[in-house]
Amino acid sequence: MATPGLPRPIAKDLSRVTEALDMLSPRWSVWTLMTLGEQPLRYTDIKTRLPMLFDAQLSARLTTLTADGLVDRHEETARHVTYQLSVRGRSLGTVIAALATYGDTHLDKISKPNRITGELEPERIPAAQNAEDALKLITPKYATSLLWALRYQGSASGRQLADVVLDHASTTAPIYQPLRQLVEDGFVDRLGHSSYQLSRQGEALTSTFQALSTWAAGRTKATEHPLWLSAPAPGRPTTWAANSSPSPSPTPVVATPESTPQSSTSLFSHGVPDRPRAGSSMGGRVR
Repeated sequence: MATPGLPRPIAKDLSRVTEALDMLSPRWSVWTLMTLGEQPLRYTDIKTRLPMLFDAQLSARLTTLTADGLVDRHEETARHVTYQLSVRGRSLGTVIAALATYGDTHLDKISKPNRITGELEPERIPAAQNAEDALKLITPKYATSLLWALRYQGSASGRQLADVVLDHASTTAPIYQPLRQLVEDGFVDRLGHSSYQLSRQGEALTSTFQALSTWAAGRTKATEHPLWLSAPAPGRPTTWAANSSPSPSPTPVVATPESTPQSSTSLFSHGVPDRPRAGSSMGGRVR
């Protein structure tokens, strides 16, 4: 969704990023992408690695990801069809790494007792689930546009945000529910009665949006983003500058937080838990 209230280059970039998020956000998309690799896999092989998906779910994901150009489908015979990541799909590694790192770093985990010591330890969550939990929070309608508008404005009222996101709309009604949800989820701080700014958690999305921008624009290397800078740009409002905090650089996507980094060729490899999480809650930073 383009945001005409932003400068044209930033609005075009946001439109590309939103389109990329639309490809990744459907449930199980990241899991499916991370299951595929450079070697072709038959449907039965994929199903074995994703036993929690029904046939209808897996078929739908493969069909959509193929149509989006992220997966290649090869039909040697009617009974021998294989799937593998396309070149474009493999290049998503940095994006999924950034999403997984954000989810692992900034979304709360449930603590469970260690089977041996009995001490409480954070739940170990697969990288694919970390990425999908992060996506679930930033992809509702208007959410990404509001985050970008606040990054651009610094601090703003609901009316000002509506002018940016909805291009001088006569009503602010469409943005208030997603804006309230962003406050509840911890991405946005409310200042006084009707003013808002990005929270530290919202600012920490910098690496994620940088990676998404780079991939969506078809670039092979990250360049300094005109909006999501690693540090505040000169001239930004002081409320924005005081609230910013650098986010960690993305690390390679791994099966679980304690795993060691993998090479780019195995970036999409992951272990499947016995019972993956059904989805994240929308109650703030808690999944």
